[in-house]
Amino acid sequence: MPNTITVAQAKAKFLESVGHQSSTKTIQAYSNALEAFLTMLTDQQIDVLTFPAAELGENSITDYVHYTKRLSPATESLYLQVIKNFFEFLDAENLSIINVSRVRMLMRRRTRRSGAQPLEYPEAEIKHVIETMQLIAETKDDGTQLESIVLRDKRDSAIILTLADTGLRVEEVCQLKIGDIDWANKHAILHGRGSKQSFVRFSTRAIRALKNYLDFRSCSDLKTDHWIAALPLFARHDKGAGKKIKPVTPTTIRNIVSDRAKRILGEEAAVTITPHTFLHYFVTTILRATGNLKLAQVLARHTNIQITQRYAHLSDDELDKGYYEIFEKNRHNSNDL
Repeated sequence: MPNTITVAQAKAKFLESVGHQSSTKTIQAYSNALEAFLTMLTDQQIDVLTFPAAELGENSITDYVHYTKRLSPATESLYLQVIKNFFEFLDAENLSIINVSRVRMLMRRRTRRSGAQPLEYPEAEIKHVIETMQLIAETKDDGTQLESIVLRDKRDSAIILTLADTGLRVEEVCQLKIGDIDWANKHAILHGRGSKQSFVRFSTRAIRALKNYLDFRSCSDLKTDHWIAALPLFARHDKGAGKKIKPVTPTTIRNIVSDRAKRILGEEAAVTITPHTFLHYFVTTILRATGNLKLAQVLARHTNIQITQRYAHLSDDELDKGYYEIFEKNRHNSNDL
C-alpha cells in the first residue's frame, strides 16, 4: 500500500528531490508546472492540502493534458514532462499506485507536436453532442429496445446534460446521491471536505432527464416506483456491478463521454470531447448570454477569476461586430446629426 501523503506534500517532496541535482532555473520551471497542476485540481474542487496523492489517477493526467493546451507548445511540452516525472516519482517512492507505462502512453498520444496550433474549443461539436443526448433523454421507450440499453441511454443522457448545465466536476457527479437534489427548486448543496459546501443549480432539461432516468431505473433495477434518497444519483449498469447499486466512477463517466462522442461525431471526437469540455461549454454559455465574467466565475465555482477568463471565447464575427459598434457605428451616428 502507498504511504499516506497529500498532494501538496508530494509536490514538496518531489521538488526537494529535484533540487539536489538541478539549477535554480530548472527548479522554478518544475515548480511552475506543478503549481499549474495543483491549480487545476483546486478548480475541480479538490483540496490539495488534504487530498491523498495515492488517489490521483489517470483522469487527472488526462485533464492536465487538456488544461495545458492553452499554453505555447514549448511550455506545454515542458509542463507535461514535469508531470510525467512527478508521477514516476510517486510510483518509485511508493506514494501512489498508478500505471506508469499508461502515463507515458497518454503523454505521447496527447502532447502537441512543436509548432502545432493549440486545440480549439469544439463549440459546434459539443453542442451537437448535447442536443443529441437531449433527444435521447426525451425519447419515450416504445418497448422495442432491450431494457439494459434504454437504461444506459437514459443514464448517459442525464449525466451529459448535468455536466453541461451545472458546471459540476466529474468527481462531484460521482458523489451525488438522490437525496442531495432539491427537485422543487432545482438545485443541490454539495458537501466537500471539512465543512465546505457548494450550491449548484440545475436546468429544467437536466432535471427532466434525471427524473426520466430515475423513474426507469427504479422500475428496472429496484422493481419499485419509489426513489431511495441514500442511493447514488448515477449508478453503474454493467456486469461488474452485479445486482448491487454502485455509484459511477470518474472512469465510468469518461468512458461514457468518450463512447457517446465517438458515436455521434466519429472516432476523432474522443480527443476533443471530454468531461472537462462540458465545463468549458457551461462557462462559455454564461459569458455569451450575459458578458458577466463575475457571474460566470460564481456559477462555475472558480476560486480565481483568471481561471474563468480562460474560457472566454469570441468568434471573428463577434469581434468584428464589437469593433464596429465601438469604432464605427457611434461615429456614423454622430456625423448624421
